Amino acid sequence: MSLDRLWMRSAKARLWRWLLDEVVHAPVEPILHPSRYRLLWIGAFTFVGHLLIYGIWGYLVPQPYENVWARLVMAFLALIYVLPRISRDPSAKESGRLFSLATWIQLPWFFTWMYWMNGGNAVWLGSVAAMILIYYHATDWRLATIGLITGGLAGWGSAELYGADMHAFEEPMGNVVVIVFAWLMGLMLGFSSANLRRARLLNTLSTMGVMAHELRTPLATVNLMGDVLRNLVQHDVPESKRKKLDELATRLQNLVRSMNRQIDTQISNAQLMRLPREQSEILAAELVQEVVSQYPYRSSRERDCVQVHIQTDFCFTASRPLFAQVLTNLIKNALHALAAASTAPSPGDLRVDVGIHHGKGRIAVSDDGIGISHEQQQRIFEPFFSTQTGAGNGLGLTFCKNVVEAAQGRLSVHSQPGLGAVFMIDLPLTPQATTARATPG
Repeated sequence: MSLDRLWMRSAKARLWRWLLDEVVHAPVEPILHPSRYRLLWIGAFTFVGHLLIYGIWGYLVPQPYENVWARLVMAFLALIYVLPRISRDPSAKESGRLFSLATWIQLPWFFTWMYWMNGGNAVWLGSVAAMILIYYHATDWRLATIGLITGGLAGWGSAELYGADMHAFEEPMGNVVVIVFAWLMGLMLGFSSANLRRARLLNTLSTMGVMAHELRTPLATVNLMGDVLRNLVQHDVPESKRKKLDELATRLQNLVRSMNRQIDTQISNAQLMRLPREQSEILAAELVQEVVSQYPYRSSRERDCVQVHIQTDFCFTASRPLFAQVLTNLIKNALHALAAASTAPSPGDLRVDVGIHHGKGRIAVSDDGIGISHEQQQRIFEPFFSTQTGAGNGLGLTFCKNVVEAAQGRLSVHSQPGLGAVFMIDLPLTPQATTARATPG
């Protein structure tokens, strides 16, 4: 094979790899840099901006077709950004859908419609160019590209139905050149922003990979110490000490397993929701019992306060190691809430229930701890927000939420201060392997 053909084959392979990594496999981010306060600011700015622009285009620099009712509709549509169901959890799928819809109507559709209605004049040519750059700055470049195409066609069709004069353009080719240039610049900015986020991600993962390796080396040594203790039990050790040594070995190895899962959790969080795609069918009851039995409890009293109730077992599809870490995190948080309560934990203070609710599988982790205030519940799944003052990094529940949603499920919380909390995981059942085994609770 000639060098030219080898080079062409290599170039095609690189292009195909880039398409897979950047277009197909890269996670879509409907809201770039999502945060509660950023959405509130965007909503307020957009609301005021529409009213202000109407005053400018309607009176100071009058435009041929400036419509007060259209501006009012767009202004009130901007209030979608400040709805509690969106601003409270910007990373949720519903928030992304509502944000995408409101932005699509206000930017590509509305701007294109006004552009055609006003005969493509200089004011609206510049406005459309600015809109393109704003759109690529607000959302994922793939969503922005699709939105521009669909919104542009919808705006053009709406203007034509409304009776706009499509032949009023003074320099149609000049308009095309300006809009195409703005689109290319927007696309380039979208690529650059995505590459920057990817470079930061790779640097973060590289650093965490080194730290994980350094941490796992002593953890492996501790795990070997557990094996040594177990071997000692098999030799000349009095019966009175044998059970204690065996319990100590089990606690050491459970602690090592928990620490390794914590390391995996932080790496998954750093991957910006690039969770592993390896999924398998999981029996909920089996997974819950395994996690509860292997959890590294600090005392026998702490272990005895946990009870598992299986009403109806079910099967779901997800990543088993990550879902085990989700349950571990929820149990750990519940134990912290119990420890913060004034009374010592007693059997049944922490319950893990497995059943089916409204056609979906449910795993509920309930505790009789100090509870969570209503204000904290609004932010509890936000990254870096923690209810534990001076402890925790605020990423545990964010990780849990991402893993549950990757399995097409939903994680929610219900709590009253002083009356405990309930974290509920609702999951779609796996049809071909749904298991309905009633077990006395």
